[in-house]
Amino acid sequence: MKSAMSNAKNTPDPAIPISPLLSEMENNTVKPKNNKGLKKRLLFISGLSIGVAVAVSVIARLLVWLINIITNISFYGIFSPAFHSPSANHLGVWVIIIPAIGGIIVGLMALYGSAAIRGHGIPEAMEQILTNQSRIKPSITFLKPISSAIAIGTGGPFGAEGPIIATGGALGSTIGQLFKITANERKVLLAAGATAGMAAIFGTPIAGVFLAIELLLFEFSPKSILPVALACITGAAGHHLLFDAGPVFPMPNLATPTNTALAIYSLTGLIIGFLSLGLTKIVYLVEDAFEHVPVHWMWWPAIGGLAVGVIGYFAPHTLGVGYDNIINVLSGSMTLIIVTRLCLFKFLSWAIALGSGTSGGTLAPLLTIGGAAGAIIGCGVLYLFPQSGLSIPMAALAGMSAMFAGASRAYLTSITFALEATMQSHALLPLLGACTASYLVSFFLMENTIMTEKIARRGVFTPDSFEADLLAKLTVEQAVSSDAFLLSGESTIKEVKAWLKINNQGANDFVVLNDEGKFIGTASRIDIFTGGTDPEARVSTIVTAGHISIKKSDTLRKAVELMATQTAEILPVLSSNGKVTGVLSYRDILSVYKEQLDENERAHVHISLKRQRLKMLARGRNQFNLND
Repeated sequence: MKSAMSNAKNTPDPAIPISPLLSEMENNTVKPKNNKGLKKRLLFISGLSIGVAVAVSVIARLLVWLINIITNISFYGIFSPAFHSPSANHLGVWVIIIPAIGGIIVGLMALYGSAAIRGHGIPEAMEQILTNQSRIKPSITFLKPISSAIAIGTGGPFGAEGPIIATGGALGSTIGQLFKITANERKVLLAAGATAGMAAIFGTPIAGVFLAIELLLFEFSPKSILPVALACITGAAGHHLLFDAGPVFPMPNLATPTNTALAIYSLTGLIIGFLSLGLTKIVYLVEDAFEHVPVHWMWWPAIGGLAVGVIGYFAPHTLGVGYDNIINVLSGSMTLIIVTRLCLFKFLSWAIALGSGTSGGTLAPLLTIGGAAGAIIGCGVLYLFPQSGLSIPMAALAGMSAMFAGASRAYLTSITFALEATMQSHALLPLLGACTASYLVSFFLMENTIMTEKIARRGVFTPDSFEADLLAKLTVEQAVSSDAFLLSGESTIKEVKAWLKINNQGANDFVVLNDEGKFIGTASRIDIFTGGTDPEARVSTIVTAGHISIKKSDTLRKAVELMATQTAEILPVLSSNGKVTGVLSYRDILSVYKEQLDENERAHVHISLKRQRLKMLARGRNQFNLND
């Protein structure tokens, strides 16, 4: 640090107008964040999250009832909340128009209610989080479940999980807009509501937490995870209270797989990964095709519904939610022909319906298609290698989870969901192998997922990695400049100008101290050299007053926050005993940040085998000489 002699009693040396006094600074620090206040806020947001989860659990039960009622009215002409699969209907060819009628109603609701009800929910929630500070229209809270119930109840090949995730997110966002909270806290409430909906439908709280991390929060911290976890626990409790207490997809008990079987399950996941890639591409090709249909988009769901009806006439099992199809596939009781028909026709029906922009979810169709594909692959392997030890239910479960992992790239969610939904602990290793293989294919060959492609086309970037904040790991001491200049407020502007022209080449901002060495503010080169300023005026007259400082032990993240909140370009740095030891500028922060990035990306060889071999030869030679 540059310094020179000057004080209040002696005239400063005109050649070196720099203050030498580095004494303690008083009343110049920003108060640290109130941790107690932050914890109170966390408790408040957690309480709101639990309240949202309770409401979402009730809405989930009402949504399932509404889907059942509309299904029974549409396909059986009875008013009942009991579940009846639309595949057992006796409408004959008239079944074709039922999904089309539902599509017309959904199109009208989207046109006169809100176009945001179109789609499967998760991409729309992600977009609001990334671009609109997690603000969702309150009307979505009731429009989305009603429109989805109509679409699904009239035969739409969707699941109830997508709509309830969207509804829960909308409810959390609405509650967040009613209270005075930050955008980040509102994001937490949105994620809490969405994942509580998933937990309420499937009874999978851990998968709900991972879903929030991988697709909604884009972060991992106590202030976000705790409210979401509490909401998921509450949603799971709501599932056990309002739905059945057992696993949502019961299946035969699975035995511990052999090593050969594990390898086959992993290979199955690899194949499913390629299938998920093609599935995602086809879905958006269909969506693009609808963009060229020469009618108003309001009619697209009706056109898609007509296709669903035609496919449903020939393959009735493709109609409706199809959770019973997933259970049957996982049980291994379906014949190969039926599973193949279900896989192909369910995919075709779902791709057209989703591409038409109707209201529905993607998770149940992905699970159905993936499970059926896994079962088909398993049957093929058993036919070729009867002694492989493969289990068809296990292959179906691995395929189901791998399809979700590949299409959505929600890796941890896929694994934990399959485990929680079936309660099959022996499936952990097969699921891990299959999902890893599928994720690998998706990561290397697919730029965007089925969840992010839509918003990526709108120019919205979705974070795909969650790394530790580099600035939070670096300290001020690592970045503070040793060439900092401290100006004396008692020096004249003329003296400072003369000295800077000779001695200082780069600095643009300076910390200014009074005659006692105490920090009084900052001055910039522009302020000093601005024309019209009295050359005989003291530097203290052009100082921008400031009362912020930072310590060497503080992180650069804290420094950046101070600079941003106080609009400061430089910060005086204090040592542990309170002395001014330097000046930290944003250029210093950028410089050390770049150095760390380069260091992290630079490849090093820390253990040289050649060097180690030479050392061993040298030791052997010395030992041989000693023996002689």
